[in-house]
Order: sequence, then C-alpha cells, then structure tokens
Amino acid sequence: MRIPEKGNHPLSIIVKNLTVSYGPKPALLDISLEIEKGSLVGVIGPNGAGKSTFIKAILGFVKRDVGEVLIQGIPADKAKGTVAYVPQRGAVDWDFPIQVKEVVMMGRYVSMPWYRDPGKEDWKIVEKSLEMVRMSDFRDRQIGQLSGGQQQRVFMARALAQGSEILLLDEPFAGVDAATERAILDVLERAKNTGRTLVVVHHDLATAAQYFDRLILIKQRLYAFGPPAAVLQEDLLSEVYEGRLRIFAALKKK
Repeated sequence: MRIPEKGNHPLSIIVKNLTVSYGPKPALLDISLEIEKGSLVGVIGPNGAGKSTFIKAILGFVKRDVGEVLIQGIPADKAKGTVAYVPQRGAVDWDFPIQVKEVVMMGRYVSMPWYRDPGKEDWKIVEKSLEMVRMSDFRDRQIGQLSGGQQQRVFMARALAQGSEILLLDEPFAGVDAATERAILDVLERAKNTGRTLVVVHHDLATAAQYFDRLILIKQRLYAFGPPAAVLQEDLLSEVYEGRLRIFAALKKK
C-alpha cells in the first residue's frame, strides 16, 4: 500500500486501539477514532479521565502499551514536524529570561539544521505568527511579564511558527478571563481557517458546543466522538461524570 504524502491525506489523525497505562492502572483503554483535516476538536471528560495523556500519546510523549497513531496516514514516529504542541501553562518556567520573539522563534528550530542561525525568512514567519495571535506589540517583552492569556497566545504563536498542519493544545483556556478566552478562541478559529487541524483539551462543558466542530468524550475509554449535539447527551454525561455534573440545565437552554 502506498503511504500518502504529508498534507495529502484527508484524515489528519488516526488512532487505533490506543491503550496507555501508568503502572497497573490503564490511563487510556482501547481508543480508536479518526479526525478529519481542518477540524477544531475538543477533548472533554472529568479530571483524571486521560485527556492530557491522550494528547501526549499522539505526540509520542508517553509510551503506548497497545495501538497505533497515524499522522496524515504516516506512523506518528515518522511524521516529525507535522504536529505542534501547546502545553499547559503550569508546565512552563515563566521566569526564564527570554523575550517573546525568541520564544516564538523556538518553533522554527524544528525545521532548521543545528548549524544554521535563524534567517530573514524565519524572522518573517515569527512576525507573521505574532500578528496572527495579535501579540506583535509585545515582541520584546520578557515572557514572564505577560498575563496568563498573553503567555498562552505566545505559545500558540510558537506552534504556528513551526509550520505544522496539526496543533494539539492542552487546556489553553484554563485560568484566563472571558475576554482572553474569546481572544484565544479567535486564534483557534483563524488557524482552522488556514486549513489546520486543532485538537484541544477543554474542561468547560458549558462552552464546548460553541467552541468546537466535534467533541471527544473520554474517561479512560472513548464514550463518544462526534458533533457536540450528539456528544453532549444527558445520559452520556451523567455516566461519565458519575452524577457530579451540575450544568444539564444550562446546556438545555443553549
């Protein structure tokens, strides 16, 4: 069978029978799904459900016990540079003395030989990425001087500068105010409109239907994957969240 070239496959991510364990306890169990190119997909589920592990397993950051991940039809370990990652804010050392533009330039290093310094074209891509997230005016700031939402947008710019067609984001809306949340969503939508595929770990069910084309509902195993209306069903959510859910009424009003 001929393996499609990068960018030519209609499915950005294919996950087959994915199982990941931490010691004797499975974090993910037999998950299979296919994500179409150009989708904005939310990953939802309760705390400890395996949402971040799902993202990290696609990236190869955690070892898979069983299963396979294909990126645009290519085994994930052979598709380096095709996927960019935006980690949770808590995973970053914000005191590190580095400027915003230098953080974004890190995204270019993936495709640069180790012996070459950034060139004019690389800096143009950095500037374009900062413009896309509306952070150009902050290019010379130290990253720790920014607000949480601004820091998140800078790391999104770094992912965009990488030139990857697939972006995986772990809780980008966590700990930001409503205005910043709207600004981050605008960046996601603009990235999607360029043809990129985005998979986003998200904790707020009240906004999930508004923000995403499709939702992945997991709690160790896959409970549902599809349009928000099909996934945000009261019986499904009640089973996954085990009665701890308080937003059924809010969801019904939308």
